[in-house]
Amino acid sequence: MSASPVEQFLVMLAAERGAAANTLAAYRRDLEGAEEVLGDLAAADGAALASLGTAWADLAPASLARKCSALRQFYGFLVDEGLRGDDPSPALPRPRARRPLPRLLSHDEVEAMLARAEDEAAGGQPGPLRLLALLELLYGSGLRATELVSLPLAAVPRDAPFLHVTGKGGQQRLVPVSGRAAQALSRWLAVRGDGGTRLFPSRSGQGHLTRVRLFQLLRELAVRAGIAPEKVSPHVLRHAFATHLLEGGADLRVLQTLLGHADIATTQIYTHVEAARLVALVNARHPLAGQMGGADVRESGTGGPDSLAGRGAPD
Repeated sequence: MSASPVEQFLVMLAAERGAAANTLAAYRRDLEGAEEVLGDLAAADGAALASLGTAWADLAPASLARKCSALRQFYGFLVDEGLRGDDPSPALPRPRARRPLPRLLSHDEVEAMLARAEDEAAGGQPGPLRLLALLELLYGSGLRATELVSLPLAAVPRDAPFLHVTGKGGQQRLVPVSGRAAQALSRWLAVRGDGGTRLFPSRSGQGHLTRVRLFQLLRELAVRAGIAPEKVSPHVLRHAFATHLLEGGADLRVLQTLLGHADIATTQIYTHVEAARLVALVNARHPLAGQMGGADVRESGTGGPDSLAGRGAPD
């Protein structure tokens, strides 16, 4: 029995684009959700796709945009493979949603979490030492949650301050490890034991710490540090890493490499925090700054933060 068009599409995403398991699962959910409304997706026409605007009227704009994107890619695949002669996807609803800027933690909030984690790790117990290492790597290296929890022991080199990380689509990169994070890692490795091949093994030693458990550990730490738990997640700490580096003068291209973004447009979302600093830099350092007659960049109409920020949401 031949695979369905949806299954063939997912196989293509895995084989040709190197899509990760979580990405494939998300595409599957979106396409199967559309099938529940339309029936056979491969045979759906433009009128059927247009009806999704009504069927999905209660969805958040971002969710609707994601589902429509999956369908557009699916129909493009069908046309490319000769499985149908036309592409009905222009009839899909086109939500105009601007993704919100990422939630941010202040320097003081991050420092409060780090200080609390350090205090708890002072007793030398494995649990607190593991949490300190996880926190230092999230904030100190900007790792994605999946990248962090799935790190193999071999990712930690003995002779260089870098981690070997496998990111989205199987892309590999070297990520610098700060002195603080390296120290936290050393303390964790000293009590980790011999279970499994993962840097942060599961309790059974057969797998690794889950993303859900990481999320829970961070929120529990936030409460103990006096921070609203809903403000904290692994992704928020990744955002804090990127934002605070930019505030400190890091180059956007360097940040793109550190975060593992394939497209600089994804990294540009973080420039919203840098708008004021960039304007001040131009006013102070531009060769013609002294000839502007007191005018600054804002007066000459270059735009504010929105003109600098990218439109894609970072991951």
